[in-house]
Amino acid sequence: MGDPAGVGPEIILKGLLDIHQRNIVVPNIVYGSLKALRLAAKRYSIAVTIDGDGIAAVWPKVSVSPVQEPAKLPVMGNITAEGGEVAFASVAAAISDAMRHKISAIVTAPISKEAVNLAGHQFSGHTEMLAELSCTSGTCMMLAHGDLRVSHVTTHTALANVPALLTDARLSRVIDLTCDVLQRLGIAQPRLAVAGLNPHAGESGLFGTEDANVIAPVVQRYQKNGLAVVGPIPGDTVFVRALAREFDAVIAIYHDQGHIPIKLLGFRIDPNSGRWLGLSGVNITLGLPFVRTSVDHGTAFDIAGKGIASAESMIEAVEFALKLVSLSDTRLHSTDVVSS
Repeated sequence: MGDPAGVGPEIILKGLLDIHQRNIVVPNIVYGSLKALRLAAKRYSIAVTIDGDGIAAVWPKVSVSPVQEPAKLPVMGNITAEGGEVAFASVAAAISDAMRHKISAIVTAPISKEAVNLAGHQFSGHTEMLAELSCTSGTCMMLAHGDLRVSHVTTHTALANVPALLTDARLSRVIDLTCDVLQRLGIAQPRLAVAGLNPHAGESGLFGTEDANVIAPVVQRYQKNGLAVVGPIPGDTVFVRALAREFDAVIAIYHDQGHIPIKLLGFRIDPNSGRWLGLSGVNITLGLPFVRTSVDHGTAFDIAGKGIASAESMIEAVEFALKLVSLSDTRLHSTDVVSS
């Protein structure tokens, strides 16, 4: 469910109805607050009935795995420890079931990192939470919008820390995980571009040495092994080339480098009114022992409670999870997809 004071409950219920109407496989468990789901259904006049067993008016009926309810739900749009605890408990319960092979995939609504930390859980984001609670090391974040796919070497860390975190081992791991998921998606020989860290990919050392000393040797090693990996390519041109389908994915070195192009494409706004028209894109965690996808947006506290949140990204995240599960070699069932 994510944070109950954000748009999570709204986009889950809207998404379930839309998915059902479009005959997509409906997720069969929602992990989260029953109180928040009931409130969302009533507040936004969503045509579902929520009882102690689950969500009706969707076939098959979707069960709810409730978490410990706060004494009082946080006010919509507010960052609170109570909201952070619901968000943490929801994803923790889903991870536990995934690790016991009770479910095949987790699709997450957005959390507030500040709220989760207020609740006493020291995580810098969903990706880090998923990795620690599943006892997994070496995960990475990929964002996808249409044919543009971007994996990240670093994410939730200060920009000043990035150069030290850019190592041969970390970059190689992200390349390997990206190649693996692309092959699972049917791209037999993935073409990857590694973005440069510094302006102009260092300009022969004028603007930094990391591109020449770290990125270039890794890329050369992959090329010697016959893989289509190129770089470092300056960050201000690599995504344009990817949109021209020169590459199947881009390896971004830091958070904003990879997030900005995806969100620029996926977030649609009316230029005259400034009103949000919709948003799309999917966040995928690579390297976990189960499939995990997520919406590609935050809690949207500024519009929470107004009934105008778009479920588009949630629906895309469910579709992407189903695709990955259906192509997976695991022994799990492709219908066991959950929202948390």
